[in-house]
Amino acid sequence: MADNLLEIDNLSVDFQLPNGIVSAVKEVSFSIQPGETLALVGESGSGKSVSSTAAMRLLPELAQTSGAIRFKGEDLLSVTPKRMRRIRGNAISMIFQEPMTSLNPLQRIGRQIAEVLEKHLGLNGRQARPKVIELLEQVGIPEPSRRIDSYPYELSGGQRQRVMIAMALACEPELLIADEPTTALDVTVQAQILALLKDLQARYGMAILFITHDLGIVRHFADRVCVMRHGELVESGTTGEVFGNPRHAYTRMLIDADPRGRKPPVDATMPMLLEAKDLRVRFALKKRLFRASEYFEAVRGINLSIRRGQTVGIVGESGSGKSTLGRALLRLLKSRGEIRFDGSDIATLDTSSMRPLRSRMQVVFQDPFGSLSPRMTVGEVISEGLRVHHPELNRRQREARVIETLGEVALDPAMRNRYPHEFSGGQRQRIAIARALVLKPKFLLLDEPTSALDRSVQVTVIDLLRDLQQKHDLTYLFISHDLSVVRALADTVVVMKEGQVVEQGTTEDIFANPRERYTQELMRAAFANDAA
Repeated sequence: MADNLLEIDNLSVDFQLPNGIVSAVKEVSFSIQPGETLALVGESGSGKSVSSTAAMRLLPELAQTSGAIRFKGEDLLSVTPKRMRRIRGNAISMIFQEPMTSLNPLQRIGRQIAEVLEKHLGLNGRQARPKVIELLEQVGIPEPSRRIDSYPYELSGGQRQRVMIAMALACEPELLIADEPTTALDVTVQAQILALLKDLQARYGMAILFITHDLGIVRHFADRVCVMRHGELVESGTTGEVFGNPRHAYTRMLIDADPRGRKPPVDATMPMLLEAKDLRVRFALKKRLFRASEYFEAVRGINLSIRRGQTVGIVGESGSGKSTLGRALLRLLKSRGEIRFDGSDIATLDTSSMRPLRSRMQVVFQDPFGSLSPRMTVGEVISEGLRVHHPELNRRQREARVIETLGEVALDPAMRNRYPHEFSGGQRQRIAIARALVLKPKFLLLDEPTSALDRSVQVTVIDLLRDLQQKHDLTYLFISHDLSVVRALADTVVVMKEGQVVEQGTTEDIFANPRERYTQELMRAAFANDAA
């Protein structure tokens, strides 16, 4: 169509790898009109990001591309590199999933935004500064004239994403490609970012290509939807058509892939496994000359009790103290207050005295790829704890335990000699669970273990955690900003804000009748998509 802003016509992308050709995108066609929002959805590996990266001509040299990508009638696959550099930033901009890895940690945010203005609009440093402040103000950064000199690590996750948006909009592009821009954000921040994008879209009249695996967002954010699977486009249509009458079985599976079921309640007579009283954690701030040391109290006088076999869900926004609380309970951070584990006071134990307890208190982290050594095979990763905590086991006995544990997390034991990068995100999270489970712990700290996973993969991991808990009588402290996951897993919920508990109770009571305004706001933000 003549009025299309972007046309992807029969696009195919193949990667020439040492072990053969991998077809990442297979004859995909779609278009975007000016001012329109098109959502490109599908699970990890479906070809969504590869398609958008191809449109920006940012694929690596080993990629072979065929078909056509036309922007305002001009084929981007055939233009010169110099012409493509003019189009990027000026006419088409992109926001990436993880702003912390996209922003330069050594440069102030104002300098990074100014660089875009200097390269594309020819402004000098003095001319760019007021424009940068204006952009920061438009994307909702508080005190922009002060924040302009901040480094990325000094901003929250939501603020860093706003900086990325400011950078992308610096030259007022006609098309914005947003690649999973809200995946790692809290529900309230996610809602703010989506509202901000809508507002800026109306202000600038730009089109948005929105890439995501979260169909809940798409339902009320996009005008049209394209569903991808294994590099192919399996369904497309208006948002109302796709959600109201999905034709493809894969689309129906994505729409229905929400955590379901509830955990059976724990008997109130079960003994306490972990207790904390008046727990406090504080961090020293930057010292200033001739001034007393200043401290930030991240956890403020929290009382918590967890029974054997129970799952306690900790929810709250980034910076609320959830992960700090979890690490303090496991004595991975210095704290004040009382901590009792399995009847023993562990708050005063030193590092060597805590070591024998470590096998009984394990952690599964948010990002399995970052927590698994890329230089070790999966078998070595899982058996490492056995070598430390059970030196009496010989090599054959350790391997037998590894094989047994891989089977318990539904992974083929024959894959134990492969490396973490050879597995999908869901498989890597199962490996991380196996690494903790192989030591036969009593208590597991699960710190955002499903936040980076596709919805369908989340469901399988949640079912796995339920099964393992019942089989091994495990006790979980489950930290998450995804309230639907917490509702499916937890017996009780603790809501945190600014280092304090604002509300706690049974999962049923908290979700059915939240009393505190902050909890109500979390619920509204989390389930707004379901109500839409």
